[in-house]
Amino acid sequence: GYVRGGIAGLFLAGISFILPAVLITLALAFLLVEYGNLPTIEPFFNGIKPAVIGIILMATVKLGKKGFKTKQLISAGILVALLSIYGVNEFILILGSGVLGLIIYLTKKKDKIYSISIGFIFLVKPLTISITGTSIFWAFTKIAVILYGSGMVLIAYVDSELVERLAWLTKEELLDAIAVGQFTPGPVLTTATYIGYQLKGLTGATYATLGMFIPSFIFISLIAKQVNKIRKSAVLASVLDYINAGAVGVMIAVTLKLGYQYAFEWQFALIMALSIILSYCFKKISAVWIVIGGSILGYLLYLL
Repeated sequence: GYVRGGIAGLFLAGISFILPAVLITLALAFLLVEYGNLPTIEPFFNGIKPAVIGIILMATVKLGKKGFKTKQLISAGILVALLSIYGVNEFILILGSGVLGLIIYLTKKKDKIYSISIGFIFLVKPLTISITGTSIFWAFTKIAVILYGSGMVLIAYVDSELVERLAWLTKEELLDAIAVGQFTPGPVLTTATYIGYQLKGLTGATYATLGMFIPSFIFISLIAKQVNKIRKSAVLASVLDYINAGAVGVMIAVTLKLGYQYAFEWQFALIMALSIILSYCFKKISAVWIVIGGSILGYLLYLL
């Protein structure tokens, strides 16, 4: 849109692409948040949560094929995964991955061999921050500014920021949001709209959506004319390679953390295993069918 029509084209194209999915997500958010806890409906949603794990896992595998291109990148990604599981903040891990890529590029340029070891001590600590429209906006803006690698990486960032650090959501509520993001057309980032509605109704949905997408508009307007230069930059290529590897690492960690809670109840473990098998063996199957299948199976197992 920016290339064809400048700033006006940027906003027209962006809003046209995002708005339909946001409105559909908002409608679903209203229905699910208001009526999702009814005894007759809840078993369906209980089946969706473990089914989403398979979708997340396959997104991690796809991202891994792009991000884990060398042994060094694999090592960096695994280190990030371990540190993330340990409790290190994902924002710091992604930034640290980029710094590591820069350091490695600079050392290679000097034809010297260095042993590089980076440790992070910025651990996740729960904060007490009231849920307001403004706080929701800044939380999602923070996520959007550093979100890189894949739309599904959003899951890891939301888990770190809103579940573990701010304690605004539970992991179960996060999985609900992911399911809705997969079930609706358009960008998976409209998951933010659902989460905002979970937190503070229509006001929260509006602020979360704005916080999620405004940085993208700003970044595109700033770098659109510099794309060719960016592509040719060896320094930036190295930094982005390691950021990609770091993104894979945080996805591995969040998949393990979300899946762990469903591994010890046979009904949920069965749905999760079937979701993983279907996602892996039938790569072209739509996530929508996995979500629907998980909900039906959840209800059937509830009747046993």
